[in-house]
Amino acid sequence: MCYFRRVRNVYTRCGHAVNLHDELIVCDSPRCRFSPNHPSTCVLPVCRQTCCQYRQYPQQYSPNIDRACPDCEARRY
Repeated sequence: MCYFRRVRNVYTRCGHAVNLHDELIVCDSPRCRFSPNHPSTCVLPVCRQTCCQYRQYPQQYSPNIDRACPDCEARRY
């Protein structure tokens, strides 16, 4: 199933965090309504019974980066 990926970079040197734009991860399943491989011939009401009608919960990542955030680095130089 298709889902969104949310990334929040945490910068350990200044303690700030920066949220990146959500990224849509597209699956290849023909049984997912949001997939590019979902056939155009699959229509209601059969589509609701056979295909996923919602996206999965978003994956969330918060990597710790050992440097200052871009704003703090720009102010120091």
